[in-house]
Amino acid sequence: MSDIKTQIAKALLDIEAVFLRPDEPFTWASGIKSPIYCDNRLILTAPEVRNMVENAIADTVKREYPDVEVLMGTSTAGIAHAAIAAHILGIPMGYVRSGAKDHGRNNRIEGRLEKGQKVVVIEDLISTGGSVIEVVEALREAGAEVLGIVSIFTYGMKKGLERLSAAKVKNISLSDFDAVAAAAAETGYIRQSDVERLMAFRNNPQDENWINK
Repeated sequence: MSDIKTQIAKALLDIEAVFLRPDEPFTWASGIKSPIYCDNRLILTAPEVRNMVENAIADTVKREYPDVEVLMGTSTAGIAHAAIAAHILGIPMGYVRSGAKDHGRNNRIEGRLEKGQKVVVIEDLISTGGSVIEVVEALREAGAEVLGIVSIFTYGMKKGLERLSAAKVKNISLSDFDAVAAAAAETGYIRQSDVERLMAFRNNPQDENWINK
């Protein structure tokens, strides 16, 4: 596990951007019972963590996608992170709406984007991958060359990995479910025995048997 992946996992736990509650599961909007809840918007209100995360995004973009010309944030969660990372990198940014505006020019893509420009998408959280893939497809339809995605956190769910692969898009996440589980067990936030339950959820979120493991 890379140092930055562990550092960000611990930071997300510290500022309660990630909650783990294996004994009292959260219920997601989809109805899935989950031992984890993630709210990366809290990164924006924690300056030290924000600086760490935004510099890590910028470093990852430079390392993995050196030809990037524009950053595009996902709406709404990825917009602020794309803006700050683009400022660090000194390159343009924009964002992609979840749907076209119903007024004005009916834009879905906000900000200047030329056909053929090389774009990296900035996302805060990837679960099943559906929303970020919609953004990638909208950019491709507009004529952009999408180099890939940089996300702050991923659950690493099989469905998400399969969707990204099918869409032929690369994603690099700063931290992930495994790193958070390991960091939480190390600090005593959860029991070591809970890690196996968390992995069972990650591997098959629809199967609630992880709750009673």
